[in-house]
Amino acid sequence: MTTTPMVTNDATALGLLAVILGFVFYTSSSAHPFWQKFYKFIPALLLCYFLPSLLNTFGIVDGDTSKLYYVASRYLLPACLVLLILSVDLKAILSLGPKAIVMFLTGTVGIVIGGPIALLVISAINPDVLGGNGPDAVWRGMTTLAGSWIGGGANQASMKEIYEVGGDIFSVMVTVDVIVANLWMAVLLLMASRAKEIDAKTGADTTALEALKAKVEKYHAENARIPSLRDLMLIVAIGFGVTGLAHFAADFLGPFFEVNYPWTQDYSLTSKFFWLVVIATTIGLALSFSPVKQIEAAGASKVASAFLYILVATIGLHMDVSKLADEQNLWYFAIGIIWMLVHASFMLIVAKIIKAPLFYMAVGSQANVGGAASAPVVAAAFHPALAPVGVLLAVLGYAVGTYMAWMCGQLLQILAV
Repeated sequence: MTTTPMVTNDATALGLLAVILGFVFYTSSSAHPFWQKFYKFIPALLLCYFLPSLLNTFGIVDGDTSKLYYVASRYLLPACLVLLILSVDLKAILSLGPKAIVMFLTGTVGIVIGGPIALLVISAINPDVLGGNGPDAVWRGMTTLAGSWIGGGANQASMKEIYEVGGDIFSVMVTVDVIVANLWMAVLLLMASRAKEIDAKTGADTTALEALKAKVEKYHAENARIPSLRDLMLIVAIGFGVTGLAHFAADFLGPFFEVNYPWTQDYSLTSKFFWLVVIATTIGLALSFSPVKQIEAAGASKVASAFLYILVATIGLHMDVSKLADEQNLWYFAIGIIWMLVHASFMLIVAKIIKAPLFYMAVGSQANVGGAASAPVVAAAFHPALAPVGVLLAVLGYAVGTYMAWMCGQLLQILAV
């Protein structure tokens, strides 16, 4: 039985999200002892994500029918990427070294191996969960989860077709995907707020990261100015102008590859969202070598951060905390949680071995599990200057996602039959 949410108008829902974000930012900067103590333990970014989930959980807003996430991910996200990346110092990012790539690939391997391990553990406890070899077999549904967690929605759809996944198990795995991935993102945001303490305990080398952050902060200190209306309109023009161009090109390129080169679906080249992110990122990088870069002094990254927080709130709007206790789905959630724990263990062990900063672990993980929509969010939780690293790694996820998810599917099939 479905119930009608209290709020069905997206304009009203957006108003609620805006009030929540305003409340969080107002209280997080408050001098009141209660709020200072509260935010010492609970990161503001985590609340921007968690409080909207309560609107969905208690039936105030239906995250599934709301178009806010679609608007935020298709309009605000590309504009955000452009405005964050145009101020990037690509040479400085490359100087961070190979550890970021190593941690990203470690996360990918953790997903590929984690799925079969989770299936083995749960099948040993409850063999009935496997569900045979038909369209709704659990292993088939898990292939779509692998696709989503190594690359995103396009790769998830690819696995659904490749492994002929039934509609029922696919729906369940979508729920597992949203809940487990969002819980893991919440953990990463919580860890980000303790980054300095964690890096100090693990002995991680954060020299390159600190140098990049210091360089950005020095630029702001020397060049920052109070933005005029002209500055703000230029920021809007650049952000949404490039977004419009990216949409225009993506609307052509996606269908072009789908019709003329259908085999490129394995590379996500038939996905409009893939092209949207890649084109916005590429133009943003190109602008970083031009005089347009100077608009950062007027606060381009601050406007981008506002867009990013709205995106975070709309992501939270898709999470239904109550579904964690749904008895019918508990076994499937157990599979997802074990899977994510294996992934996290791989990340933490390798990070410890190579003395990688927590930032590399968190962003390398989210670039896999969350993709381009949320990797910059986790990266920006460490420092706004680091958001482009999340974008670049997420784009790498598109490139390897289908191959690695297919490999995971083969391992799952071997175990299940």
